[in-house]
Amino acid sequence: MMRNSGCVSTLYLVSCVKGKRAEPLPAKELYDSTRFKLCRRYVEGLGGRWLILSAKHGVVSPEEVIAPYDTYMGSLTIAQRRRWADGVMGALEPHLGGVRRVCFLAGRDYYGLLLQPLERRGVAVETPLAHMRQGEQMAWLKKEAQR
Repeated sequence: MMRNSGCVSTLYLVSCVKGKRAEPLPAKELYDSTRFKLCRRYVEGLGGRWLILSAKHGVVSPEEVIAPYDTYMGSLTIAQRRRWADGVMGALEPHLGGVRRVCFLAGRDYYGLLLQPLERRGVAVETPLAHMRQGEQMAWLKKEAQR
């Protein structure tokens, strides 16, 4: 993967995780898992623009204060996932000006229904973790975050 050094034409989308702290916090601090922290470190190390994909809230700014919740994509029906994806695309619209590429640091449950709408909009999509097992993802993130 090429390093972008904060390239404004790339938007990074990081999925939420199950592990959360107990009190309302800015989203970038609420999610409390090693994987999320590595994704955050990787994107912030690039100086990249990023948003969080939340199963409950859709699109969340890293600075937005939210309370802990217990919704995950696997608990949603396909109809609910389609509504979620439509809402996410609407919420992403203001962030896509000048974006040529979206890089998902998320599982297929989060990006699957977003690929075609983004590609139809002319945005290239990257899913660097897509064909890796969890341990491989963690190793890749650790390595990339240290560069």
